[in-house]
Amino acid sequence: MQAESHRSEVRLTGIASSAGVARGPAYVLFRGMALVPCLENQDPEAEIRRLDAAISAARADVIKVRDEVAARLNDAEAQIFDAQLLVLEDVALLDDVMGRVRSSRRNIEYCFKESAQHYVGLFESMESEITRGRAADIRDVTGRVLDHLLGARPANGALSGGGRVLVARDLTPSDTVHAESAGIVGFVTEEGGRTSHSAIMARALGIPSVVGVTGLMAAVADADLVLVDGEDGLVIVNPSPQTLESYRARELVIRTRRDRIMSEVGLEDVTLDGVRFELRANIGGPSDMEDVRSFHVRGVGLYRTENLYLTIDDWPSEEQLYREYSEVIRQAGGSPVTFRTLDLGGDKRLGVLEPEDNPFMGFRAVRLCLAHPEVFRPQLRAIIRAAQHGPVSIMFPMISGVEEMLAAKAAYREAEAGLASEGVRPAHRVRLGAMIEIPSAVAVAERLARECDFFSVGTNDLVQYLLAVDRGNRKVASLYDPCHPAVVQSLRAIFSAAGGAGIPASVCGELGGDPEWAPLLLALGAVELSMSPSAIPDVRFLLRHCQRPELDALAQRVLASPDAARTRAVLRDFVNTKLGPR
Repeated sequence: MQAESHRSEVRLTGIASSAGVARGPAYVLFRGMALVPCLENQDPEAEIRRLDAAISAARADVIKVRDEVAARLNDAEAQIFDAQLLVLEDVALLDDVMGRVRSSRRNIEYCFKESAQHYVGLFESMESEITRGRAADIRDVTGRVLDHLLGARPANGALSGGGRVLVARDLTPSDTVHAESAGIVGFVTEEGGRTSHSAIMARALGIPSVVGVTGLMAAVADADLVLVDGEDGLVIVNPSPQTLESYRARELVIRTRRDRIMSEVGLEDVTLDGVRFELRANIGGPSDMEDVRSFHVRGVGLYRTENLYLTIDDWPSEEQLYREYSEVIRQAGGSPVTFRTLDLGGDKRLGVLEPEDNPFMGFRAVRLCLAHPEVFRPQLRAIIRAAQHGPVSIMFPMISGVEEMLAAKAAYREAEAGLASEGVRPAHRVRLGAMIEIPSAVAVAERLARECDFFSVGTNDLVQYLLAVDRGNRKVASLYDPCHPAVVQSLRAIFSAAGGAGIPASVCGELGGDPEWAPLLLALGAVELSMSPSAIPDVRFLLRHCQRPELDALAQRVLASPDAARTRAVLRDFVNTKLGPR
């Protein structure tokens, strides 16, 4: 139903988190923990047994949702629910609950709610967007436990109303999954960012969404007509007839553009004038290979090996690693697979690792591996064994200079020699490369290139370290700008060093899958771009409709740009000439 005519149009801006345009009556979701009575003089051990039963039931719920998501989407989205399973085993949380029960002799529902709210509050108060996003996971899974303790029906079971736009302060991954099956056409939240799990789920499901919309809950009433512009991060409440008419035209343009793009999804990676480029996929598990095939991706440019470690929250055995790696190589069917060695640290933590004050600049990635051969050696051996089944490359993350690259290569050679003595040899020579994501590596790129078979640029960390901006910190997030001239000049230096040494350079960070950046990266010297499989169609279409002279001209205009704003305008104008205005 449409809102009454006296309510005027309101425009709110947020973060575009899933592309597309949707409109419909608002379904305003107010979510809080259930009201729980406080009962005194309970038997603590009996209450703890009830908690164990509720946790087992919640675990079964999460596993069911995870398996449904794995079947409908892919492994990357399913792993969101693996993280929730770890919450159910969190020793600190469970010890806190049991301590409260035993000391107070109150009912388990009351004690569990108190502990859960404490932990959600801790995570919500953190500066990092990625870490803050875990609050939604904790709220989601602890809410399930509380529902089972109370014998209540899960709140997301009430979601209904096909054709409506879901409006909430924040959404849990479970909300997102259940809302999609209920026919919700768009998501809008007051909190969250592009990296929140609900935003990731929305992109995977192809549902337009905007997050981080300040003032949203105060501006929207249930059944207000809401228009969601997931292209520009705009939310329009009670749009005027003129606004609706203009968006009808825009939706037609978007659908027509999508049809054109998908019509070329299976064609070759070559520009109009015959310049070849290579598009690869970023994946985190063998099940992601289904998307690789459906988008006609010819190889894996970034295999995130740490996902298995995070899933089991422990160090996997060489045999576990070999089974996973060999499976993805077999599924690649002769196309190349590039494995990034273990990249733990920063926001990716194992429970067995000590916490750090500044984890993004701490004991992580190749630093951790070189310091712990007992962790590094099984992974290298597993990759070499798996390389018997197809072409493989290995790249080492967080390389800061030549010395680290030499040490990583020495560790590889040692593992290779050990396996050769056992009669195990790769089917093809394994290429060894460095991920360039630290400014010191950029400064010595020419010397580093002489020790590498290839470069792969991790743009997410490179931008963060170049500009000294924590991309998850809300206070400085606006300063995280890849269009900064320092970033462009650094990319040119990296590609120039690779070209001078006769080695290929690729980009596996977020910029590689951004249609506004892909032409510039190719123009500056990248020969391979690796990205989420779903980003492939737009990038392939765009580059196929380019010619080398116009790419060269684009690079010259950007290199001459005095500031980030001008660079952004140049990139956007170039893409609009190929795809039409977004």
